[in-house]
Amino acid sequence: MNKLAIACIGLLICRNLFAQDPQFSQYYANPIYTNPAFAGSSGNIRMVMAARSQYVALQNNYRTASASIDANISALNGGVGLIAMTDVAGDGFLTNTTISGVYSYYVPVSRKVSVRAALQGGIVQKSYDFSRFRFGDQIDDRMGFTKPTAESKGLEQVIFPNFSTGFLIYSKQIYGGFAAHNLTEPNQSFYSQNSSDVLYKLPRRYTAHVGANIYITKERYEEQRTYISPNILFMQQRNFNQLNLGLFLKRQHLNVGAWFRQTSNNTDAVIALIGLKYSRFRVGYSFDATLSGARTATIGSHEITLAVEIKNPKKSQGKRQVKSIKCPEF
Repeated sequence: MNKLAIACIGLLICRNLFAQDPQFSQYYANPIYTNPAFAGSSGNIRMVMAARSQYVALQNNYRTASASIDANISALNGGVGLIAMTDVAGDGFLTNTTISGVYSYYVPVSRKVSVRAALQGGIVQKSYDFSRFRFGDQIDDRMGFTKPTAESKGLEQVIFPNFSTGFLIYSKQIYGGFAAHNLTEPNQSFYSQNSSDVLYKLPRRYTAHVGANIYITKERYEEQRTYISPNILFMQQRNFNQLNLGLFLKRQHLNVGAWFRQTSNNTDAVIALIGLKYSRFRVGYSFDATLSGARTATIGSHEITLAVEIKNPKKSQGKRQVKSIKCPEF
């Protein structure tokens, strides 16, 4: 009852609540979510699934899942993709579901350098179950939460379009990109249709990422080489920003990695990853160990990714040679 009372008081004294888009620690394992310009960048038909359970020690923690498919289409001079994502916060209190289509245009700048530019468009559905909330005026002295509430219900579901764009430049050893999500900053409020008020907008999210491949061995075939790959990712959404610093080590079928994540407010987490790739199939697991003051209550977060690549039929390759990007897959 003490915990319940504290939670109710916290909800009552909050005037505004702010949050960021869901994110994945294995951002290269979920490429289209990170940057739509990755659509078609593998040169194969690529299917990816990712699942994340954040702050596992909390009873009603955040749970996010995504699935995508993309391929390079020579006749379109680029790649196409489809991605779906669902995010549940507070044991079903708030659900966010999106489905988007992507087109990325491929430009070979030189024999060694390639560029991709992409546009993404889709639909977002946000909903919550008002019947599962509890308010102070529902409390009966003897029976508990039995009375009806006078709180305003508002809409329980909103649907709106959303657009993003991305840019990617890469060679065999260096790669980098920039993406802007929520371009039009659509109204996501359950209570107001005043699209001009900044409080009701889905904030624009900017992501910049860069990395390199440093080869340690020089075997003939790419899959047999050992290399390390240092990486940096920076993300900003309104007043929130995040910096990820880390590196991968790839040796034959095994990939391992470690990152440090710093947010605008505190040192957030250290991330450890292990991944296996065999032929066209790969699986990765990562754990975020919380370093901030919330570590005793949240412990950390689990994330797993699965991917399958199917070689494009020869007839779809066309006469134009498309260079795939050599960046980490986890």
